[in-house]
Amino acid sequence: MKNHKKIIAAIALILAIAGCKKYEQTPVDKVDITHIFDPRDSAGTNAQHYLYGVYSVLRNGHNRVGGDYLDAASDDAISSASGPSNVVTILSTGSYNSYTLPADENLWGTYYAGIRQANEFVNNIDVVPVLAKYNGFSMKYVWKSEARFLRAMFYFELVKRYGGVPLMGNHVYTISDDISLPRNSFDECIKYIVSECDAIKDSLLVYPISDPNADSHRPTKGSALALKARVLLYAASPLFNGGNIDPANNLTGYTSYDAGRWTAAATAAKDVIDLGTYSLLPNFKDVFLTQNNPEILFMRQGGNNTNVETSNGPIGFTAATGKGQTSPTQGLVDAFPMANGLPIDDPASQYDINNPYNNRDPRLTYTILYNGAQWLNTPIQTFEGGQSKPNGSLQQTKTGYYMRKFMGNFENTNSYSAHNTDWLIMRYADLLLGYAEALNESAGPTTDVYNTVISIRKRAGIAAGADNLYGLKTGMTKDEMRTIVQNERRIELAFEESRYWDIRRWKLAENTMNQPREGVSIVRVGNTLNYNPIDVLTTRFNAPKMYLYPIPYDEVQKNPNMKQNPGW
Repeated sequence: MKNHKKIIAAIALILAIAGCKKYEQTPVDKVDITHIFDPRDSAGTNAQHYLYGVYSVLRNGHNRVGGDYLDAASDDAISSASGPSNVVTILSTGSYNSYTLPADENLWGTYYAGIRQANEFVNNIDVVPVLAKYNGFSMKYVWKSEARFLRAMFYFELVKRYGGVPLMGNHVYTISDDISLPRNSFDECIKYIVSECDAIKDSLLVYPISDPNADSHRPTKGSALALKARVLLYAASPLFNGGNIDPANNLTGYTSYDAGRWTAAATAAKDVIDLGTYSLLPNFKDVFLTQNNPEILFMRQGGNNTNVETSNGPIGFTAATGKGQTSPTQGLVDAFPMANGLPIDDPASQYDINNPYNNRDPRLTYTILYNGAQWLNTPIQTFEGGQSKPNGSLQQTKTGYYMRKFMGNFENTNSYSAHNTDWLIMRYADLLLGYAEALNESAGPTTDVYNTVISIRKRAGIAAGADNLYGLKTGMTKDEMRTIVQNERRIELAFEESRYWDIRRWKLAENTMNQPREGVSIVRVGNTLNYNPIDVLTTRFNAPKMYLYPIPYDEVQKNPNMKQNPGW
């Protein structure tokens, strides 16, 4: 918990830099809360600047974990800079403890600072006489609900990492307070986040937003309902519901299984669907390039730039620098079905081992750059000694693949140009797959489950087939549909910070992460390409303790009421 005076001084400094002339003559160390939440500020300028500071706590997932995507610590990719001190390698090999968990994922202090800032805003905004209105009410009430939404989001980010955490309510602790707080139970945390979403949903903006250029980053009613659905989906999942790593411990999950939790998650997702205002874009890759589109449920602004390409683009192009930071695994590549929707190991799929990338699910081309894929007016060469895999000491792909997702449409250009790089925290396709998952678990593979999965596959460009099932088998069991939905999440949401958490909440990490990550070594002999599987990294997952992060060492040391997670 940060010192109250330090936070106010920091915000005052931000305001001074921003040119708030009203307070230019006030020394920074003399600024107090009334200068920010000013009963004379009818525009609410200073309070809104403070709220922007709360928004800034949201993480931008592009290469945010030591320069890598978080999913490079899952079974979907490794870092091309992988080494014993690389952050995602530390995570994927389980080389951490409560003292050494890398800072980019040890976000306890970060999110509690954001919760404190949100509480300051919630507790003080009422005195500001904001004249601007929304639906007949002062805009300050919308801002207040936004702060509560962000606070709920921060709590969820904590709970999915640590289990039950201390709930602050609206309280702002000062340096003289006793802050030796115990952790609330997992159940109490879930109920609190859900109750906050319910309380604020009708006082947020409603999509479509009237001024998207100014307000597209702000949460809407749909955002609140989607957050509720995501929270309930996690709460219903095996890690917390029936598979608690410490079955009698109410901090690490529920102490008994309840199938009704799946029903609650499905109902919450259906509430978003029934709004009728969100939809899938016709083209999969446009989702990440088109601002203010109807698939976005909540996002963090990223600006217009070429940072994704510079960090992750393939090497070997003089007019378009890339350092190939992300190396997708063979396992991820193999997860993409054929264009007819059948998995590549299905005898009827028409998969050709000598032409492994032909006639595949179009999302493969939009997600991964493989040997022969068109990029910068050139077929990519990732065979040994090729343009983008020259070997030697230069950083390059370790798996034979580069990440393509989130990048601009540079297949037929010679250089990169700036494009939208907003980070999508929640999007409609994710919500639909969560709905299909929860409904399948609660009611089995109903027609609604089939139709929801089909909608994702249809948008992806998979062929309908004579039966219009887009590669799905008729009469699937719940277990078979579960496998389909889990794989669909893997390929649809690759690199979106989904897979890393999915294999944990499904309790699959102890299997998927305790086997080597694989790539491909492609050897060209004349005009023939030989594809040879290779092991590129040995990952490790020490179950059950690694299903949750350790509470930070210093938090446990200074607080006698703070219980550590099991095994740490």
